[in-house]
Amino acid sequence: MSEFSPESPSQEIPSETLPSAPADVEKKSGVPIGLIIAGVVLLAGLIAGAVLLIQSDNETTARVRDVFIIFMALESLVIGVALVILIVQLAILINLINHEIRPIIQSTNQTVNTLKGTVTFLSDNLSEPVIKLNEYLAAIRKFTEILRMTRK
Repeated sequence: MSEFSPESPSQEIPSETLPSAPADVEKKSGVPIGLIIAGVVLLAGLIAGAVLLIQSDNETTARVRDVFIIFMALESLVIGVALVILIVQLAILINLINHEIRPIIQSTNQTVNTLKGTVTFLSDNLSEPVIKLNEYLAAIRKFTEILRMTRK
């Protein structure tokens, strides 16, 4: 009776089961295509620059080489500063773990152990006697019911 028929307008298809729109697919595939195109353009520029440097005179090539060496030295300095910052951040993280998080974990562990002992104590000294008392009362109640039936 609950079969889906295309003629019944009262039943709707959940939006999760519908295929995604073509615009969504184009948005998702646009980024990788753009990166591939940028990579191809960059590679073509590097090849064109290398060809121009080979064909030009030695003075231009020497200048480009010197500028490139200076650029690489600056990049090495930036990478060095980034590594120093990374090492400092790592030291701060290790300090945080040792002095703040480890005591919290130890305190939590002690609390759990204390709670485990409390639950065991209550189970042994409160719950089990109450359960046994209820068992005995139920047995007595059933026994009195049986005795009443035999009197009739």
